[in-house]
This record gives sequence, structure tokens and C-alpha cells, in this order.
Amino acid sequence: MHDTFKFGPTIMTTIHTLGFPRIGKNRELKFALEKFWRGEIDADALEATGRELRARHWQLQAAAGLDFVAVGDFAYYDQVLNHIQMLGCEPARFDFTGQETELARYFTLARGVASEAKSCCGGHAETGDQGTWALEMTKWFDTNYHYLVPEFTADTAFRLASERLFNEVTEAQALGHQVKVTLVGPLTFLFLGKEKAGRLAAHASPLPSPLPEGEGEGVFDRLLLLDKLLPVYGEILARLKNLGVEWVQMDEPILCLDLPQAWKAAFEPAYHRLNAAGVKILLATYFGALDDNTVLACTLPVAGLHIDAVRAPHQLSTVLDRLPHYKVLSLGAIDGRNIWRADLDQTLALVAAAHAKLGDRLWIAPSCSLQHVPVDLRSEDKLGAELHAWLAFAVQKLNELGALKLALDQDIGAADLAYANAFGASRSAAAARRASPRVHNPALAARLAALPQDADRRATPFKARQAKQRARFKLPAFPTTTIGSFPQTKEIRAARAAFKRGELSAADYTEAMHNEIKLAVDKQVSLGLDVLVHGEAERNDMVEYFGEQLAGFAFTQNGWVQSYGSRCVKPPVIFGDVSRPTPMTVDWTTYAQSLTSLPMKGMLTGPVTILQWSFVRDDQPRSDTTLQIALAIRDEVVDLEAAGIGIIQIDEPAIREGLPLRRGDWQDYLAWAGRAFRISASGVRDETQVHTHMCYSEFNDILPAIAALDADVITIETSRSDMELLRGFGDFKYPNEIGPGVYDIHSPRVPSTEEMTRLLKKAAEVVPPENLWVNPDCGLKTRAWPETEAALANMVQAARQMRAAV
Repeated sequence: MHDTFKFGPTIMTTIHTLGFPRIGKNRELKFALEKFWRGEIDADALEATGRELRARHWQLQAAAGLDFVAVGDFAYYDQVLNHIQMLGCEPARFDFTGQETELARYFTLARGVASEAKSCCGGHAETGDQGTWALEMTKWFDTNYHYLVPEFTADTAFRLASERLFNEVTEAQALGHQVKVTLVGPLTFLFLGKEKAGRLAAHASPLPSPLPEGEGEGVFDRLLLLDKLLPVYGEILARLKNLGVEWVQMDEPILCLDLPQAWKAAFEPAYHRLNAAGVKILLATYFGALDDNTVLACTLPVAGLHIDAVRAPHQLSTVLDRLPHYKVLSLGAIDGRNIWRADLDQTLALVAAAHAKLGDRLWIAPSCSLQHVPVDLRSEDKLGAELHAWLAFAVQKLNELGALKLALDQDIGAADLAYANAFGASRSAAAARRASPRVHNPALAARLAALPQDADRRATPFKARQAKQRARFKLPAFPTTTIGSFPQTKEIRAARAAFKRGELSAADYTEAMHNEIKLAVDKQVSLGLDVLVHGEAERNDMVEYFGEQLAGFAFTQNGWVQSYGSRCVKPPVIFGDVSRPTPMTVDWTTYAQSLTSLPMKGMLTGPVTILQWSFVRDDQPRSDTTLQIALAIRDEVVDLEAAGIGIIQIDEPAIREGLPLRRGDWQDYLAWAGRAFRISASGVRDETQVHTHMCYSEFNDILPAIAALDADVITIETSRSDMELLRGFGDFKYPNEIGPGVYDIHSPRVPSTEEMTRLLKKAAEVVPPENLWVNPDCGLKTRAWPETEAALANMVQAARQMRAAV
């Protein structure tokens, strides 16, 4: 099998990508960022890493035969944050003086501080002033990528404030590349933002990767800012034209949502103005179908349209009928969200009709940016030949585009390509997956068929369970806990790596992890926390750890994707039926419980999150795979309870992330996702308290479904929104107990006791105080011990102040 395809002399079909992974095949960007934040390298060294990565990635695109390289998809933290800075709308609350460097402001917006030197050890980050709060972060549509949320007021002004994009264009051109610039479109940029001068207007919350609510008094509509924003976009386009850029990709994925009429109506006049700049605009949509926005998208005054034909192949025929004769159609025919090798015969059949009608007006691309998949499969040599042959990462997906281009441009029929490298490998992979005995588990199928309909119900209503749990645990008012993980130190990672390499025996590894667990327990006891966790020292990742112990999963060595900033995850690959051969957490948790008389939480990842944060098999419904995972987690929950663990947390931070983009599809998803969670949680007695955790999403429009999960306690992220995310729970009169996060763990700054007390007082205004827990926003894995202990000490003190006031 070869990774490249030789092209013939006739070139008609244009191939391109909407974006490429920016982290590097060995996470070079991650490590450079973290060194920069620690002060170990300077800005010049960080910028040098960025240049090296961009050059390498452009060369990969050129080598695969792409007609353009993508410029504008690179970011040191987040592409939306790039636009916030480029468009000159950094929020005034950060009180920038103008003396800061652009990069320092950039990281302050993202993290609350520009470097670790301004965290718990000094600098203004200790003061708790609002100016150091990082921008809010939430999910990019229904992906596990997090973007920084723009903040708008009625007085927000825009200006062209950064040269970075233009410098990257000239950088690519100097290397001999034909450039296509990618930008977040102006309507999507505004829509993804947050109104800070008042509550969101009624039309502003249809986005399933939802928007935080506004604050303060008064109301304004951020769509009114469009007239001030468009001239800056026009200036950017004019600058790009002067640099010799012919095509600019404008990402407007909100066209795949249930858009309010006011936003729909804004598109035509906006793009009429932008079209005057004289560059060719490719309007890019992805993650779903245009549906009711099809006519609008096809008739906008732009030179081309990109659609997602992987998630929504049904829309192709309608778009072909509606697209004007002079426009380019970019067909997203290769899956940009998953890692399975494309069925090239099937894909060729899809694009052939479009090619026959459009000829050289047909472009072919991945369905969306490739930032959602790992960089290069050639780095993987331990997957085994069978599974390796089934997969394609970003580089391989570029080569699949090349194979399609060859087939179309030379009019080579599928039969003639039977022995061509790419098509032959594609056929072999599809046949092997269908026939492999590793994929299907008959015993699991029988168990699922015998599952009772009431397997997802706890026998007793919450109020009765609550009384029994309070009698059992005797916790104080405003009980304190953490979300689960504690700092993953260099020593922990070194021990885990040595164990995996065979350099540390199982006994020695267990002893090392026991020492870390004891350290975490002792620190929690000393801090005065009420419900403890074991700290998860043995876990590499909240999904990967479980996947490694479940049948039906496989793991890459270097299959990293960016979650946010320098945070990268290595999603497991679910290739077959899922089951649990043996207990996964019981020994670690019971050891931790043996060290203290205080309650110890068992920590598990829920079935929907394991699904969402994995590369999922595409040969059966996602709901079927989730149900299999739910049964495996249920077995673990029952075993934890049998071992004496009375509080069990089943994290589901991704349950909102998985919500379909269109409201018409929500009910079906929420039904099977909710049932999967309840199946995982409902095998225990009333006295056993089930927690769940959700973060960086808005839940207000699905609160009935969240309540229907029937978790005894839910913990959520609320600190970056100043508790505004909690308001919906109060208005809904959420019936169970709730722990709103009182400090942001994604920033190294240490909030004061007063800051956390203020947030708790706001929480107590909307949720009955007797139902409130006190906890951080999320797990503490990425933080260091000094800042962790300082923040938790302040948090415990805040809880005590609240108790004293009751």
C-alpha cells in the first residue's frame, strides 16, 4: 500500500482542504506553548515553531496534489480568538494599556494570564479583578473542540488590529504555494458571540453548541453590530486581493442551524457588500445540511459554495438543482470528523453526478476542517495490520482526495481502478471490516436483547433517596468536593510511561500510584474537603483510560487532536462491539477509601461522553454503540457499590455536545442518550448517591432531559459566566442537588475566597441553599499542586462562610 497517487496530465477537478491540524504530528505546538507559558522559551522561539509547522503542513498539502494550501487555519490557541484579535474587539474589561505585546494580550484573553509567572506565585492574577477572567469557552458546534466566546456590548467597535494573517499569506507565497485563505464569516462570528450588556435576545439561542447568557441590565441585539463589522471584513478582503489571493473561504456553518429569520435576512446584503472587494468567496458550510437555508446559500453573491456531503449527502441533488451555472460547488466528500478509510467506490459514485453536471466547477474537499482528526497514520506501527488498513488520518485523507481527482479527471471507471493503490486498499478495508470476527460479539447482542425495559429506572423517587443519603453521609451544608482529577505531575507521567514500556513492574507501578493516591487523599483531608476523590493518578485520560480496559476499543500511539489551546486528546477507536471483561476502577477506589473515613467518590466516565470523545465505528447506529458502553459502565457501578463505595460520579460533559444541530432531531437523540446514562446509573440502592458532571455547555433548553437523567447530584461549569449558566436551573426549579463550579480550572489564576463566596451567594439566589454543593468547574489534572491547594483552600473557606451565614 502506498500513501501517494501519481496524477495524469489532465487536471480539471480542484481539490482543497478547509483546514489542517495545527498541533503537529508530535504535538510540537503543545510543547512549545507550555514552555512559553512557563518562561522557558521566548516569543521568538514560539513563533519559529509556528512557522515550521505551517511550512510543513503546507508542503504536505502541496505534495498530495491540492490546488491550494489553506492559510488562516493556524492558531496558537483558537481560530475564533484569532478573529477577536484581528477584528480589534478585545473586551474592554481586560484593561489592556497598549503596552502589552499582541501575543501577551492573546494569551491573557485565552487563559486569564499571559504566562505561568502571573498565576498563583505573583502578578495581578491573584487579585481576583474581573479583568483577569479569561474569555468563556464552549464547544464548537457538536465537536469536542472548544472555542473562545467573543464578548459584545452595544459600544463594541471593530478595526483591523493584527497583521498576522497577512504575514502568513506572504509566508506561504514565499514558499511557492497557491493560497486559499480561510476566515470565520462575519455572521457566524457574531452568532457565536455573547451579548454582555443584557440578556440574550429571544432569537439568539438556537445553537446546539450553545451560547452563554448575557449579564447586567439592558438589552441589545448583537446582530446590530454587523454594519460596524462588515467594513473591517471588507478591508481584510481588499488587503488579501492586493497580496494576490484569488480565493477566500468564508466559514458560515450557522447556515446548517435553525436560524432565526433576522439572521437569514442579513446574509444577502452582507455578502453583497463583501463581494465588492473583488476576491472570489467560497462560502463554506459543514457539520450538517442546509435544508431550509439551501436557496439562500445557493443564491448568495459569492463565487462558490461548500457543503458537507458526508453528514448530509441527501442535500447534494437539491443543491445541484439550485446552484447558479457560474458558481463553483465544493463537495465535502471525505469525512473530516472520523478516521475510517473512505469507501472510494461509494464516494466516487456520489461525486460523479456532480462532476458530470459541473465539470471543472466541481471542487472536492473534506467535509470540514481536518483539525478534528490526527495528522498522519504513518506514525502508527502498533495498531496491527488489520486495523491499520481500515484507517485514514489527515495526510491520508488528502491522498484520498487525490485518488478521486485522478478518477474524475481521467474518466477512469471503477472497474479499471480495481488494482490501483487507493481504490484497491479502500475495497479491501471495507470487505475486511464487514467480515472481521473482532467486530461482532454474539453474547453481547443476546444480553442487549434480554435487557428489561425498566433497566433505566431507579426504583425510588429522588426525594426519598435524598433523605436516605443524607442520613448515611451526614454532610454539612454546602458540602465541598472536587470533580475528580488532581495534578498529573511529571513523576506520575514518568511512572506510567515506564510501566507501559515494561521498565517498571506491575507491583512497583501499583506502589507508585498508591503513593500518589495517598498524597491526594492526605491533601484533601488537610484542606478540609467533605467528599474526597482518589485523584486519578493512574489515568492518562478520562476516556482513554476506560477504553483501554473495554473490549471493542483500539488505541493509537500518536493520534492526537486539539481540544483547546495546548490541551490535546488521543481519542480511542471504537471498532467493534463494546463490553467490560474485568473491573476497571474498583481496586484504586477501595484503596483510597481505606485511607480515610470520609466518603470517597468512585469516578467513572459516562457512556455518551465515551462515545462522543472516541472515533466511533460508522457501521452501526451511534445509539447502539452507546447502549453497549452503558452496560459496561453499569457493571462497574454495581461492583463499586458492592465494594463499599457509597458515592459514584458518572461524568457526562459531552451529553450536550452530541445534540444534533437541528431541533427536529433533538428528541430522538435525547431519548437514547438519556436512557444510556440511566442504564449505567440505575443498578444501585437508594442509599448510593450518583453524581454526574457536565461542563462548558449551556443546558437551559434541554433542562427537562437533564432532569430526566435523575442523577442525585449534578456539577456544572459556571464560573466563567459569573453563575449566569445556573440561572436556567433556578428558573426550571431543578429538583435534585447541584454543584455550580466556583472557579475556572483552565486558568492558572487563583481566585480569592471573596470571589468564590460572591458566586455562591449568587447561586443561592436561584437554587435552594440546601441543595447546593461547592466545587471547582472541572477536574484539576492540568493544574500544578501549589495553585490547586491555594484555590481549594479558598474554596473551602468560602463554603464555611456560607455555612456560617445560614
